[in-house]
Amino acid sequence: MSYDISVKIGIAIVLGLLIGLQREIYYRRNNRKEFAGTRTFALISLLGFLSAWLQQSIPHFLPVMLLVFGMVVVTAYVYKLFYSKAKGATSEIAALITFVLGIMVYEGLQKYAVFLAVILVMLLEFKSKLMLFEAHVAPEDSEAAVLFLAMTFVILPLLPDKTIDPFGVFNPYQTWLMVVLVAGISFVGYIAIKILGTKRGVYLTGIFGGLVSSTAVSITLSKLYALRRNFLKNYAGGIAIASTFMFLRVLFEAAVFNFALARELALPYLGAAGAGLLYIFYLYKTSATHKVEESSVRTNPLELSEALKLGLLFGLILGSIGFFQERYGNAGVYIVSALSGLTDVDAITLSLSKLAGTKITTQAAIYGIIIASAVNSLVKLGIVFVLGGRRLGFLLTIFYLVSLGAMGGLLFMEQ
Repeated sequence: MSYDISVKIGIAIVLGLLIGLQREIYYRRNNRKEFAGTRTFALISLLGFLSAWLQQSIPHFLPVMLLVFGMVVVTAYVYKLFYSKAKGATSEIAALITFVLGIMVYEGLQKYAVFLAVILVMLLEFKSKLMLFEAHVAPEDSEAAVLFLAMTFVILPLLPDKTIDPFGVFNPYQTWLMVVLVAGISFVGYIAIKILGTKRGVYLTGIFGGLVSSTAVSITLSKLYALRRNFLKNYAGGIAIASTFMFLRVLFEAAVFNFALARELALPYLGAAGAGLLYIFYLYKTSATHKVEESSVRTNPLELSEALKLGLLFGLILGSIGFFQERYGNAGVYIVSALSGLTDVDAITLSLSKLAGTKITTQAAIYGIIIASAVNSLVKLGIVFVLGGRRLGFLLTIFYLVSLGAMGGLLFMEQ
């Protein structure tokens, strides 16, 4: 027997053992019995390998063996369905896939077989997590996810990838791509918040809420603190970490459309996030554990109305940048940035990232994004003072002084 065949047989057996071990552990954990365990899955993978091997000398051997094995699997499923309380065909489907993995190994596709085996084990192991996900995702969230797929793979390809306005800045394809990006990031945080359940740590609320909207987190946690007037540092830390994730989010969004610009922004924004995290760590270490019972965001960011609002906002900002930049130069860009920062930083970040180096200078884009971030931070600080009071506002003032101070200092050092 050649060395190559020996190695392939070993890989096929190991992959079967890996899948079978996961199934065996799952059975014992749930006090269940199934038709195949660790050794059986190893033999199934080996059977797939041998079937492909013998196909070379015995015509039609592989399809016949696949048919025979499929009948065995179906019989096992029918038996389980009628004589056992267990439902579902997960193990049976896994067995069929294992058989195919054995065939792939013989055909020299070992790397792909190993990759697929790892993916299969992960899917099998994450069943409880997937069930938790299903339990917390409402029908309207599922519909929104379908809408997101349509936004990405149906609407986006149909849009013209060229500018259509007099200022040469509004590109329907690029604008809708921004909508898809922001909606996708926000949806991740939205689903994470729902999966975490109704009672979550304030800091987790801040982390995932920051992916959706740090302003929404600031409003919600400020209101909650105002109702109870306790756990001051917890609420301050939750708001602060949401704003910290806003800095990281801005950097990521810039990198998607203009990596060169993101490199210029990396030092000040990572510095702001790092300085903010140090202050948050102080708040965390000096505060007691506390849970919140209210979501920081209730609106699904993939709802059609939200997507259309985002698209309209991006279009208005791109058009405004072209109008003001033509008449007032870089000062016009900064005016639009400041006005955009009153409500949102995503739109202006992505718009300036797209235009940097072409319609506007890179330096103007950098200053514009930083102005929007600073204005947005001041707006959130004002919200905290109005809704949460002076004590909460004081702690957040320190946070913004530390984070924005680090951003400004590092930006000055770069120039």
